Amino acid sequence: MFKSILVANRGEIACRIMRSAKNMGLRTIAVYSTADEHALHVQMADEAYLIGEAEAASSYLDGDRILQVAHDAGAECIHPGYGFLSENAQFADGCKQARIAFVGPDAAAIKSMGLKDRAKALMEQVGVPVVPGIHGSDQSVGELERQAEKIGYPILIKAVAGGGGKGMRKVERPEDFVSELAACQREAKNAFGDDVVLLEKFIENPRHIEIQIFGDTFGNYVHLFERDCSLQRRHQKVIEEAPAPGMTETLRDRMGQAAIEAARAVSYHGAGTVEFIVPNSQQLNDQTPFYFMEMNTRLQVEHPVTEFITGVDLVEWQLRVAASEILPLQQNDLSIHGHSIEVRLYAEDPASGFLPSPGKIHGLCWPEISNDDLRIDTGVATGGEVSRFYDPMVAKLITTAETRDGAIERMAQALKQTAVLGIKTNAGFLADLISHEDFVRGSVDTGFIEAHLATLPSLTRTARIEAIAIAARLAWSETDCPSEDFSNDRYSPFGQANAWQLGGGRTTVLDVEIDGVRTTARVGWPQDNVYEISIAGEKFLVSNFNIENPLKASVNVDRETVSLSVAADGETLLVYVDGHHLSVRAHDFLAVDDVAGSGGAIIRAPMTGKLQRLFAAQGDVVAQGDRLAILEAMKMEHPLVAGISGIVAEIKASEGEQVGDGDIIIMLETESAEV
Repeated sequence: MFKSILVANRGEIACRIMRSAKNMGLRTIAVYSTADEHALHVQMADEAYLIGEAEAASSYLDGDRILQVAHDAGAECIHPGYGFLSENAQFADGCKQARIAFVGPDAAAIKSMGLKDRAKALMEQVGVPVVPGIHGSDQSVGELERQAEKIGYPILIKAVAGGGGKGMRKVERPEDFVSELAACQREAKNAFGDDVVLLEKFIENPRHIEIQIFGDTFGNYVHLFERDCSLQRRHQKVIEEAPAPGMTETLRDRMGQAAIEAARAVSYHGAGTVEFIVPNSQQLNDQTPFYFMEMNTRLQVEHPVTEFITGVDLVEWQLRVAASEILPLQQNDLSIHGHSIEVRLYAEDPASGFLPSPGKIHGLCWPEISNDDLRIDTGVATGGEVSRFYDPMVAKLITTAETRDGAIERMAQALKQTAVLGIKTNAGFLADLISHEDFVRGSVDTGFIEAHLATLPSLTRTARIEAIAIAARLAWSETDCPSEDFSNDRYSPFGQANAWQLGGGRTTVLDVEIDGVRTTARVGWPQDNVYEISIAGEKFLVSNFNIENPLKASVNVDRETVSLSVAADGETLLVYVDGHHLSVRAHDFLAVDDVAGSGGAIIRAPMTGKLQRLFAAQGDVVAQGDRLAILEAMKMEHPLVAGISGIVAEIKASEGEQVGDGDIIIMLETESAEV
């Protein structure tokens, strides 16, 4: 076995790999960019080395630099995690030439399965069923249009080098094909350096079921059963579970054997995942058809659910295979125990179209782990940061129980006890999904989220939530030990012009900003530690604040006890309650409302990123909803659209320019206004 390992990755997967490596007695070596100097994976490693600037291309994707660090640090093997260089055949070859073991398959297997068109052709040769489609070499727009017509709409355009939902577009109408093709190719080029695409028949609302396989260098293969990854948004997995609901033993064996044949076709060794789609079949049976979609030649994000149901440490197995050991178990030795569910906690705002929400974490509250039914894989801590340069994942929560219902119940409980302050997350959205009656009964497919999105409670912020946040801000200012930033607090009841009133309870009108939006509330103090808050035509009695432990605070709202978490950021109080994250501060009456003063609409960058494309010029007439620009941030493209119909008065940024969160990109004016 190796004595040292370099982990060529960051975040939660780097930390997770190091845990297994340390348990096996290996010296752990981390690499980091300038953005990750204080990151958790750097603190966890025995040694850590700076490899470049924040941009991934200058650090985590710089294979030559990583190999040099591995050589200098005396690393005997390199584990690439997932993403970055994990499926880079050139890097795997570089490790071999440097006489450093690559913890993964060899370059030939990566090449065979790395490009989706080649992989599909190979699977057809060995008899593994594939999705109907075209994966030819002619990439001309005209030829691709003709092939799309031949397949029949709707179709799916997929980058051959893609993954993680990037470089993928569903097209329902022929008239949308050219624009969607261009967007897919552009995203694929930016993410993978390769804009070649293939076309597939889009199968409506299928199940997405994948098989975990393992091979060693002696020609032995096993599968470690299936995972159901059907709950997806924009082709990105949100919730995964093992085993798949409704799976039969016969179908499991058929899919497992097909996955092993796929691995055997490329003499695969190490951990891999063969992904299948099951068409229009929520109720699985022994004869259910399935189609090969792709093979991921690396560890998967969702691997913990397999570890829970099999009792196998997949990273340990990876290291043993990379060290030329035989597989620890054979197929007959493997069995399923219980059920496991994983959710991906992302820094994103579901109520704003799931825009990424990078930033500093001012407070972090995890559920208590009292036994072996919960696991939290994370790469962040309080005071850390979710960087705009990388994937917005904050953590993975994984639960297990004897039954699926038990695993769901434990996950619902864990999500209620989770709070992240300083950034918005999808925690409330995940809680909605986990408790949804259709999910609970196992009625899942890839269209589940889209079908139910409009009805999920966490996407709508109520007056009740805002009243709690305002009351929390008031209670915080009245505690004996608020932060120094609150010393001249405009929220203090004694800072109000009408602070002293005789002959009854005191009331006042507060102008506040909730997430930057001005809101007016009337507040009454009928007695100590009780607030009567009127907002948006509703009245709430909020009392008995307990903020002795701010991250595990509680309050009564109309006699109902509510849990919440709070943290201060300057004069702003960050509040997390019922799946909603709010920032509350006093309204600044000296601030200028530039949108109202401009006589039109201002298009701002919703986050820090690169202005990839502009579709309008000064003087253009645009209609409300027209796409005006594309912002690239956190590995995804985000369209910026016109909020009104009017004229482009001014463009304040250029293509290729880095813009900050809130920067003005385009200013519009109504057609009747003078430009």
